[in-house]
Amino acid sequence: MKSSQSAIVKDLVLVGGGHSHVIVLKKFAMNPLPGVRLTVIARDVDTPYSGMLPGFVAGHYEFDDVHIDLRPLCQFAGARLYHDEATLLNLQDKQVICKGRPAVSYDVLSVNIGSTPGFMGIAGAENFTTPVKPINTFINRWHQLVERVLAHPGCHRIGVVGAGAGGVELLLAMQFRLKSLLAEQGRTTDSLEFHLICRSQTILPDFGVGLQRRVGRVLSARGVHVHTNAEAENVAQGALTMRGGKTIELDEILWVTAAGAPSWLRQSGLAVDAAGFIEVQDTLQSMSHPDVFAAGDIAAVVNHPRPKAGVFAVRQGPPLADNLRRVLIGQSPRAFTPQKNVLALISTGDKYGIASRWGRAIGGKWVWTWKDRIDRNFMRKFNELPEMAPEQAVALNPGLADQATLNDISAVAMRCGGCGAKVGANVLTRALADLEPVANADVLVGLHAPDDAAVVQIPPGKVMVHTVDYFRSFIDDPYIFGQVAANHALSDIFAMGAVAQSALAIATVPYGLEAKVEATLREMMSGAMEVLNDAGATLVGGHTSEGPELALGFSVNGLADPDAILQKGGMAQGDILILTKALGTGTLFAADMQHCAKGRWIDGAVKSMVQSNRLAADCVFNFGASACTDITGFGLLGHTVEMTKASGVDVEIDLDALPILDGAQDTVRLGILSSLQPANIRLRRGIRNLEEMKNHERYPLIFDPQTSGGLLASLPAEKAQSCLQALHELGYSKAAIVGRVTAESNHLEPVTLVSQLNL
Repeated sequence: MKSSQSAIVKDLVLVGGGHSHVIVLKKFAMNPLPGVRLTVIARDVDTPYSGMLPGFVAGHYEFDDVHIDLRPLCQFAGARLYHDEATLLNLQDKQVICKGRPAVSYDVLSVNIGSTPGFMGIAGAENFTTPVKPINTFINRWHQLVERVLAHPGCHRIGVVGAGAGGVELLLAMQFRLKSLLAEQGRTTDSLEFHLICRSQTILPDFGVGLQRRVGRVLSARGVHVHTNAEAENVAQGALTMRGGKTIELDEILWVTAAGAPSWLRQSGLAVDAAGFIEVQDTLQSMSHPDVFAAGDIAAVVNHPRPKAGVFAVRQGPPLADNLRRVLIGQSPRAFTPQKNVLALISTGDKYGIASRWGRAIGGKWVWTWKDRIDRNFMRKFNELPEMAPEQAVALNPGLADQATLNDISAVAMRCGGCGAKVGANVLTRALADLEPVANADVLVGLHAPDDAAVVQIPPGKVMVHTVDYFRSFIDDPYIFGQVAANHALSDIFAMGAVAQSALAIATVPYGLEAKVEATLREMMSGAMEVLNDAGATLVGGHTSEGPELALGFSVNGLADPDAILQKGGMAQGDILILTKALGTGTLFAADMQHCAKGRWIDGAVKSMVQSNRLAADCVFNFGASACTDITGFGLLGHTVEMTKASGVDVEIDLDALPILDGAQDTVRLGILSSLQPANIRLRRGIRNLEEMKNHERYPLIFDPQTSGGLLASLPAEKAQSCLQALHELGYSKAAIVGRVTAESNHLEPVTLVSQLNL
């Protein structure tokens, strides 16, 4: 996470990771604006580049070739990336309402979410077709189609509804790929049947006659059935019926028709056109709300209507970035006029392309090569980011900023230490007002009482289990960070077989205006409260202060029966070791700090970290666990050694069986390790066969420090498989049997590493 010493005075929120917004991010990265906090809300962490989708479908590109990874780009820009989906705008309070997280406040907002499928009210279209947008959903369906064609010999009838550039390119790419794959298997391609359906009189209705004729000849030569003047009226399973009664039997129907807009834009109160797209001025500002901008397919430039095409979104990126910057510093935005004539480059699936402009068309292999070079150069700008100099303070030019902004920055420029560092009482009260700790009869004086301390009673026959954890944020989303921090602190309680009772929070929030501090604190504590309440731990108070970066910790109390506490000691010879979560958070987030981790890897790690260990602890306890611990800072080896010493046993760990988070092996191969790794590696002296196993590719991961890692539990051998199955059913999909307990032979080297242990 990129931290900043600059006080936060304004929030710029980008909804969507489309072509225009990736350009905005790059420009803000190269020229940051002090005092402005940048936040991106995106449904997908990998943004597909529509211009290369046909090439990906045809098999000419890999997934990473055609996707912009938003996470390293956001980090490069110092932006927070919220992996979520906007569902509404509160334009009065200036908030983005999201599907799975608290509302996000903004001072200036920009929307670049692309378009949605336009089903045009056709019966059955939404249920029985595969829309090309969102593209990531289409990609998953495309892979399923490929598998089905290859696995089931026989006729496969594929239809594409929509004969614009997108529909034509997609059909030809699919045809090329499927025929190539069948040919590789020595199978005939006669079983493939392709249909192109369009309601206009000709294919490519928005283009000149020259391009239409050239592409028409290609379609004819490829045996594609072209249906013009064919307006779809009804879609059923396996059939498409046209107006007039004609029916085409199809096994797969792809929907590539005119784009639509999500209904929440109109519901929010924005000015939209008849199709629901945001109406914007020449400055790309909303016609109704000048603090809201829009670009790309979702925008309708009132004075300059243009087709919904990626080329226009790309061209809007620079003026959008410039106008966002100007509005943030109190200047007037500038008008932008999009180009009227654009170069159209149509690919035909087989590395052949047709170029068209001003009604003329020309084709050849060289056109594909030209288009490929243009596309790759565009993607390289966002996937191969330059090395940035060490972070330095950036002075805001007083001549460019309005006086209100300068006053805001001055107001938060100096902060006191000691008690003066505390968050103001009013801010704290407002931020915590909506938080509802889970009801608990043991809490006599709690969070919302005006007393100096909480009062919690211990029920008769129970003992109190105490733990504390605190660390700075390594995630740019305070809501998710709150969930991770709470889970991490609670895990010690669960690992000992205790039930969480109460918690005290210790929070540090970055400097900023009161409203910004309040919003950050509310988001972070909302995430934490969800986890605490789910665990039955009542938040009873805490301490909150301002500091240079976000940090959070909890002191947690739990209750346990004194005779039923699970400890690290207790492992017995013959026990089986189960690990409930995958390893790799340390190396992944070390790579994340260096912008070397893919967004989907970090997304997977975050999903693991926000998964509570509560149900896993109950599960291993119910199956008779003899010992248990949670895997955190000392890594798998460090915590395993603690268990062997406390139990007086040795263990064998199967390196091949260790569950590993996606991408962790890749970052280890790059030599990217956590800063705590060297300290953990000192424990290698506890490995009996170090020289034999140190070159195993998973060896470094046994030292990898985990944040909110899984549980390591020892169980009787006869119950291990049943316990593992139960863990999988509870949602711990990565849980695995990773070793076994043996008799103590040499307490100085209690761990033996093996490969493919036969259990």
